[in-house]
Amino acid sequence: MALSPAPVAHVADLQRLIIRDPGRPRVTWYGDDGERVELSGAVLHNWINKTVNLLVEEFDAAPGTRVLLDLPPHWRAIVWGLAAWRTGATLVLLPDTAASGVVEQEEGAGVPALPELARDVDVVVTSRPAAWTGTRAPVVAVPLPALARRFDGDLPAGAIDAGSAVMTYGDQIGWVEEVDPEAVALEPGAVSHGELVTWATRLGDDVAPGARVLVQEGAASRLLRRTMQVLAVDGSVVVLSPALTTVLDQDPERLSRLRTSERVDL
Repeated sequence: MALSPAPVAHVADLQRLIIRDPGRPRVTWYGDDGERVELSGAVLHNWINKTVNLLVEEFDAAPGTRVLLDLPPHWRAIVWGLAAWRTGATLVLLPDTAASGVVEQEEGAGVPALPELARDVDVVVTSRPAAWTGTRAPVVAVPLPALARRFDGDLPAGAIDAGSAVMTYGDQIGWVEEVDPEAVALEPGAVSHGELVTWATRLGDDVAPGARVLVQEGAASRLLRRTMQVLAVDGSVVVLSPALTTVLDQDPERLSRLRTSERVDL
């Protein structure tokens, strides 16, 4: 008889849970152009670890470090968000963003330029690095295509290309400072690290242990919250991009076929 998983209190516990069954899909991503990416427990675990190592070795990420995440709802946003929390850092999200690219400088609109939003952060993780030119914080450029080996575009001076850099780090965490449960894990919202899992599970609907859940979220914060909620009960997520979600809203038969092929429970 299989042992019941131990309660999940933090991302480290989440990682131990997902590698109990390392070959099982945990995150399945459908992109705008039919791209499908499947991360098993072992692969997701390795991606998180590599990203943690980059954050720690390049930016001394630890409790108190502020990591601004400027990525659209995407499987890479899941990896970077979980990795930042694994280091004990504070994940800072842009205000009122449905997806990357919503907050822009508009003349006379009273909207601050993006570099101004990074005045109090230690690193910016973004899929649009050119928009952050001029910021004092170091910039990490994240390519979104599944097979991208490097960022395809102009990089600000000193920016790190995550497409190539992440893969140079080890699959196991070399060292990470102990997480402070009282430290802030998420802004805005001031959610502490000790409250992360509780925050995720307060979404209002119950997820059965082991469930496979379809996730159609228009913001990275909601994607992270929903994913953590599902993974914390030993489940898995099938994530659709916002553009694909819009398409499938108009094509219920295609959506039904996807749900059947992916064995979606919820």
